[in-house]
Amino acid sequence: MTAPRPSDRTRSAFLSRFGRSDLATSADHEIDRTLPRGVLLASAWSWRLLLIGAAIAVLVFVVIQLRLIVIPVLVAILLSALLVPLKDLLVRAHVPRWAAIVICMIATFVVISGLFFLVGQQVRAESHELRRQTLLAVEHLQVWLTGPPFNLTDQQIGDYVDGITQAVQTDSKVLISGALSIGSTLGHVATGLLLTLFSTLFILIDGAGIWRWVVSVFPWRARAAADGAGRAGWTTLRSFVRVQILVASIDALGIGVGAFLLGLPLAVPVAVLVFLGSFIPIVGAVVTGALAVLIALVYKGVWFALVMLAVVLFVQQLEGHVLQPLIMGSAVKVHPLAVVLVVAAGSLLAGIPGALFAVPIAAVLNTMIGYVAEGRWKTEHAPPPARSPVVLWQVVPRARARRSGAAGSPGARP
Repeated sequence: MTAPRPSDRTRSAFLSRFGRSDLATSADHEIDRTLPRGVLLASAWSWRLLLIGAAIAVLVFVVIQLRLIVIPVLVAILLSALLVPLKDLLVRAHVPRWAAIVICMIATFVVISGLFFLVGQQVRAESHELRRQTLLAVEHLQVWLTGPPFNLTDQQIGDYVDGITQAVQTDSKVLISGALSIGSTLGHVATGLLLTLFSTLFILIDGAGIWRWVVSVFPWRARAAADGAGRAGWTTLRSFVRVQILVASIDALGIGVGAFLLGLPLAVPVAVLVFLGSFIPIVGAVVTGALAVLIALVYKGVWFALVMLAVVLFVQQLEGHVLQPLIMGSAVKVHPLAVVLVVAAGSLLAGIPGALFAVPIAAVLNTMIGYVAEGRWKTEHAPPPARSPVVLWQVVPRARARRSGAAGSPGARP
């Protein structure tokens, strides 16, 4: 048997003393010393950003899969941001807490039902006139198509209409699946309304307790930061909802009055759509305003459409340059470009709900991240001093010692 060489003995002794991981670590450090500092920084940032992006992608995927639950809860949070101050105001006015909650819920139900009633009432009242104007608009469209630059004949237009009608009639599977999807959608809407109702009710009843439970999920050292950031985000959300309702009301009033004065059909439904669309800043007002202009073009003509366009532009300029800066102030610090990009990203990910919740979520996250980064939670929400844990086997001997000491004292009773 040959004796090991000195180099083998030296290597074995080194491995037994420091281990193979130390060799790998030293080799990694040697490689790192040969790389430029920019490459090291880029690689360090890259894998961290990839990990954060993967976590965000998983979170977005889970939210999209659970959208039938997430959307009603988000709607309930928006409603609660509006109703909680009203409830607190009623409680400060010496109204019983349960009565204040009931008043808030009834007021919400009355307002929403009143909007639907007004829309349905005007649609029913103007149905005959709307049908007549629709037929006239179709005739004007036919005359326009038969003239330059299209120069279509009546036979060609009839062939196109017959082809579309035949395609719809032959594609019965699409109609059946559409009916089924409508049925399932109605079921989802009913379920979402119930979830929204119960979520809003429980937030009004015990919102503080729910938030304390959420904070308790975080580690103990992070609870002060989480609690302070959440409260700052809640303040921002309340400001956002309050301002958006005021701005949406002014937009709806301006465009609705303009449509009424121009004699456009469905002025009240247009105003309601403008009110709802204004909750999507910038984008929603543009889309609903374009709808009002289209209605004026179809039913009244080019000159009425131009006047309606002027009204819409005036209202939007008033909103963007006067109302938003004056009313919003510094409560919600989101740049208009960021608003457009966030709304576009939300609509791509989740459609209309994504566009609706994109801006408030971005505003709340902006406030929360800024609060944590500034470190205000260290002084505003200082955690209580930690106490050493007390266990049962430490309490019993101490209690016995106190009793025995008391029994042996000069003034103790026998």
